[in-house]
Amino acid sequence: MTTATIGSPSRSGAKPAKRGRALLWSGVLGLGLIGAMAFDTHVVRIGTSGGEAVQVFSAEAYGPAEFPKIQAAIGQRAVDAVTLANAIKADADAAAKKYGVQGSVGSEISVKFTGTVGEGKRGIYTVAVPGMPDDVHIRMQTGPAINGMDIRDATGMVSFGKFRNQIDYQNAGTALNNEMKKQVLAGIDMAKLSGKTINVIGVFQLINPSNWLVTPVELKVK
Repeated sequence: MTTATIGSPSRSGAKPAKRGRALLWSGVLGLGLIGAMAFDTHVVRIGTSGGEAVQVFSAEAYGPAEFPKIQAAIGQRAVDAVTLANAIKADADAAAKKYGVQGSVGSEISVKFTGTVGEGKRGIYTVAVPGMPDDVHIRMQTGPAINGMDIRDATGMVSFGKFRNQIDYQNAGTALNNEMKKQVLAGIDMAKLSGKTINVIGVFQLINPSNWLVTPVELKVK
């Protein structure tokens, strides 16, 4: 008769279990350490001191703060529309260099004029300005949607390098457009604008020398 002896587990069998428990506790401690480090971490812009946190862009704050500065700068740069039209006819490149700020496609040019408002369609009105060449047409956009980034790009004061990314840069332009609508267009009855004489200071991108789409930064109805 064979007798089997059942003994206690060997040491070699116990080692894998102990090793597994040790690895488990090491993982738990490691995750805890990572969590603590993340909780105590703040984002720092490259090139700044460690105590300076990145500012989150606020369109609501940016528009009211920056639009008056850009509006004033456009007013200072604005050239009479008839003078500008004749300069463009003579030499478009020279006129763009003299009067404009290089934009993404063409030069952004600040302009001023007095004219009579014509027909409007989807918020864009024709404006007849005395003395303009017959083949140069001025249109003015009044919303509700203000298209383009002409106000943002008109002066060179707003550059991509001042923002964290393309989204903030785009939102800055939209914020300026929205603030213009509040400060310049909100008090004007657009339904009764046709036939009125207006004084305008604005900006347009010189893409088609014979067709200007002006975004106003000042608009006064006589």
